[in-house]
Amino acid sequence: MITLEEIVLIHDLKRQGLSVSAIARKLDMDRKTVRKHLEVGIAAPAYSPRPAQPRLIAPFEDYLSARITAQAAGRTCPASGCCVS
Repeated sequence: MITLEEIVLIHDLKRQGLSVSAIARKLDMDRKTVRKHLEVGIAAPAYSPRPAQPRLIAPFEDYLSARITAQAAGRTCPASGCCVS
């Protein structure tokens, strides 16, 4: 993530006459990142949380709950998922 301090530094180095490539080398950034922030101007980066992703285990939760309940009760569950005593 890039900070506001780095964005200001990018603009300052550009005002000093450095090229985009030179700024990128100096700050250890990609040229496209430097170019993007020069085009946008000095603005604080707005990072927001990612949207929640569905859990990979969600389709199997019912089956796993039945298995755990059956194991706690001392029963066995065959591969079909039907718990028997």
